[in-house]
Amino acid sequence: MNTGKKKGLGRGLSALFGDSSPKEKTQVKNQINSVLIADLSRNPYQPRQNFKDEKIEELANSIRKNGIIQPIAVRPSKSDDGKFEIVAGERRWIAAQRAGLHEVPVTILDLSDVESLEVAIVENIQRDDLNPIEEARGYKRLNEEFKYDHESISRLMSKSRSHISNTLRLLSLPKDVVAMLEEGSLTSGQARPLIGLANASSIAEEIVSKNYSARKVEYITRNTKSSSKEKKVDANILKTQERIEKILGLRVNIINKKNNSGKITIQYKDLGQFQFLSDILTKN
Repeated sequence: MNTGKKKGLGRGLSALFGDSSPKEKTQVKNQINSVLIADLSRNPYQPRQNFKDEKIEELANSIRKNGIIQPIAVRPSKSDDGKFEIVAGERRWIAAQRAGLHEVPVTILDLSDVESLEVAIVENIQRDDLNPIEEARGYKRLNEEFKYDHESISRLMSKSRSHISNTLRLLSLPKDVVAMLEEGSLTSGQARPLIGLANASSIAEEIVSKNYSARKVEYITRNTKSSSKEKKVDANILKTQERIEKILGLRVNIINKKNNSGKITIQYKDLGQFQFLSDILTKN
């Protein structure tokens, strides 16, 4: 995708939120206009996919009573002259349609594709409107389509690099767990420890049904991961371990590393077993 020369998010956001300098104002084609609702289309870079119907209805009722107080931020459509693409304010646009409006106030901005995505993500995150998966998908688009690394996204969003990385990792969870995050039945704190677990879906269902805290989930998954590691023992090593135990009559544990180094542990319960083992090991 050719996004053109990157102009910088600061200018777009400043214009959008009304604190731009005179120099920055020159980048805005018109400060406020009124356009037909039918002349607006949704932002293809909008990270937010789910709009709660009850919230839309509440906003529609407010618009019927008070009108739209904050203009919708738009940019000119690339494919249709005289039309506009929403940059920020899609929820207001949907609610305005439900309220029966034919026109809405807009602020027309001159933004590139990457700036449109930046503004949409930041605007939603600043208002706490995105669920963790929508946030992650927004970061993924910045990374894959616009070549932002995690450090650049971190600076852009004023979030820690670990937050960006951990949020992106949520996308690796099974689809049913991702759906739980999207609908809000599972939090990112509860879901993060499930990453990489083969039984993530079943644990997620247990978390929701029993309302486990994030701390409780960490405890459960830590034990699950430890048990999985213990089970990953070579079958030949197990057979050898069993043969030695049968010969000695004592508990034996063999740990064999990837480079085939390791250790053999033999347990004894009393002095008699110790003496027996000592005699075998020191026998000429």
